[in-house]
Amino acid sequence: MTTTTIARRPDRGVVAVMGEDAATFLHGVVTNTIKTLAPGEARLGALLTPQGKVLFDFLATPVEGGFLFEVARGEAAAFAKRLGFYKLRAKVTVADRSDDFAVFLAWGGPAPTIEGAVAFADPRLAVLGTHLLVPAAVADTVATTASPADWHALRIEHGVPESGLDFALGDVFPHDVDMDDLDGVDFKKGCFVGQEVVSRMKHRGTARKRVVIARALEARPAWPDLGTEITCGDKTIGAIGSSHGPLALALVRTDRAKAAIDSGDAIEVGGVTIGLDLPEFASFDWPHETAE
Repeated sequence: MTTTTIARRPDRGVVAVMGEDAATFLHGVVTNTIKTLAPGEARLGALLTPQGKVLFDFLATPVEGGFLFEVARGEAAAFAKRLGFYKLRAKVTVADRSDDFAVFLAWGGPAPTIEGAVAFADPRLAVLGTHLLVPAAVADTVATTASPADWHALRIEHGVPESGLDFALGDVFPHDVDMDDLDGVDFKKGCFVGQEVVSRMKHRGTARKRVVIARALEARPAWPDLGTEITCGDKTIGAIGSSHGPLALALVRTDRAKAAIDSGDAIEVGGVTIGLDLPEFASFDWPHETAE
């Protein structure tokens, strides 16, 4: 018998985009196709800078009259404001609804049915379970059986990065954080903010950074602070992200990481010796040639 694990994520918020033009408006702004979503579905996506950097990332799901976006709570107000810059004459309203919802995650078994909740399967990997956007008025009635750290452990095990922990917003391209392989970018849908740069990276295969899994080669590692440099000899090959137990995520230059692996020299971060592995979902591989 499977047991469902449930955790509350107070660090997650909700932004609502409502109105008759919501689907059309969003289609021309964000990286993924939103207008074809069915109830109970969601998609990973991002709002980029014109230069193609990830300014905000989100999970989007449809509701009657529009869409809800699950985002980092600390970024919700800024995300809503940024979307407002683009709406022009579109018949839409954009609002930070983080005070109206609580975000829960359920995995390992069927998600509970909660009155008024908006539920959707995590679109990145099925193993990550179901997201529940629960009305704040009934949020305290939901029994939790785990902490957010337990869900992060699952996410890290499968190589799925999260903004604010594994990368800084405004500092990476979608390819850098594996959004292409996690179905966060629709390369066929046409224009969106930053589309030209991101499509060029896709078609030319010029992505040089990727999030991979770091595996500690020692028992009970004392992982260093987020952003600590990963080195091999005197070369910096990346930086460490979130961690749990023997595993962590790492944003690395793939050519430098491959050279480090091939060299046989120790790869280290904050005194912890590590190995580097590609996530199972990755369509990318280590480069065959290295280049500075």
